[in-house]
Amino acid sequence: MNEEIKKLSEIAKIAAGIIAEYRHVRVISHNDADGITSAAIICQALKRNGISFHATIVSRLDGSVVEMVNNSISDGDLVIFCDMGSGQGELIANVVSDVVIIDHHQPVGESPAKVALNPHDAGIDGAIHLSASGATYMVAREMGKENVDLAGLAVAGAVGDKQLFEAANKFILDEAVHAGVVSIKKGLKIGDGDISDVLEYTPEPYLDITGNRSKIEEFLDILGIHGEVNRMPPDDLKKLTSAIALKLTKHASPEAVDAAIGDVYLLDRELVTNVYDLVAILNTCGKLDKSGLALSLCMKDPSVVDEIRALSIDYQKSVISDIKKAEGMIRQGNNLWYLNTKDMSSTGIIASTVVRYIHPDLPFIAVNEVEDVVKVSARGTRALIAKGLDLSYALREGANAVGGMGGGHNIASGASIPKGRAEEFISIVDNIIGEQLGPVRKS
Repeated sequence: MNEEIKKLSEIAKIAAGIIAEYRHVRVISHNDADGITSAAIICQALKRNGISFHATIVSRLDGSVVEMVNNSISDGDLVIFCDMGSGQGELIANVVSDVVIIDHHQPVGESPAKVALNPHDAGIDGAIHLSASGATYMVAREMGKENVDLAGLAVAGAVGDKQLFEAANKFILDEAVHAGVVSIKKGLKIGDGDISDVLEYTPEPYLDITGNRSKIEEFLDILGIHGEVNRMPPDDLKKLTSAIALKLTKHASPEAVDAAIGDVYLLDRELVTNVYDLVAILNTCGKLDKSGLALSLCMKDPSVVDEIRALSIDYQKSVISDIKKAEGMIRQGNNLWYLNTKDMSSTGIIASTVVRYIHPDLPFIAVNEVEDVVKVSARGTRALIAKGLDLSYALREGANAVGGMGGGHNIASGASIPKGRAEEFISIVDNIIGEQLGPVRKS
């Protein structure tokens, strides 16, 4: 255990000690895979310690969430925010009960929480080396040694946030493998099922044949490969992996290849053992306001498995359709690629796909008007981060300039801005990114 992880463990121990003083906890967490696994980890740890809880999954932390929390707590309750809260001290200060924050986003200002566990405060990069679920697991392991079986959910959260299994994430992965919670094999980082179906509806890796059944069948016929991914003979899997790698190296970013091929994690204690299937399911449930089903799955309720598998496949098909629609609408600024649209779902996935597989040369932002608000998703690559890109700063400053709110990670960030200000916002962010990256020659 290195010094950074020791420091993180010390903060986690303090958080665990504070949590143990309460009889009832109100848990609020984000609605993506990392946030849902965070909620599942802390809820199971609370249950094992005889502490009652009430959990709610939300899309973002704003004033309405604080009001909802204040209306649903009693005197003496503790409120735990997972995967949010590090940059929203003013909102957290309005919570009338004691607060614990377990998050991995870049901290901004002083936190009013009794304790705020954040990897950045321990010298660990929360954007790539520890997710919120990993931070929550660090608290859970301090609440009881038996909670090591929750490490698989932490691995899923890190995969969901497209993190690297280095530093703190590797510490958790190694602990999970040693405890028999997670096993590792080499291969394609895709879900289980018939390979034709998987390539048709899986948005990652995004290939030139994705979503096109006839091209997929032609591709597989040339290779002479068919059948279930998890039952594929090693030679066939190797041939398929090489062919997909060749496709990716033509257009995608180097990290896209790493994201698609390599160590595959199997969650041996979860109801859905393939981590890529689980992440897809959790993200689907979050987007479709079915987070209760997702949390039940992570809490080991087998009755929800078939329903949410079907939901996930249908949703991923719709995502592929949206990506293909978005491809024809992408425009280039001076220092970024962008999409300015209305009522398009899955903009976060679209942004990740574009910057990894279609236009990896510059950061990408998707601006989407939905009802009375404009939502923004921005994504970069590790190569761009190395050149100075900080999307958290760019979106926070850009959103503030037009009367909105933004922030997140340097590599992945989001914002909400008022209607009618999208083009102005894009221009401001474009200029900020230009200052970060220096002169960029348009392609």
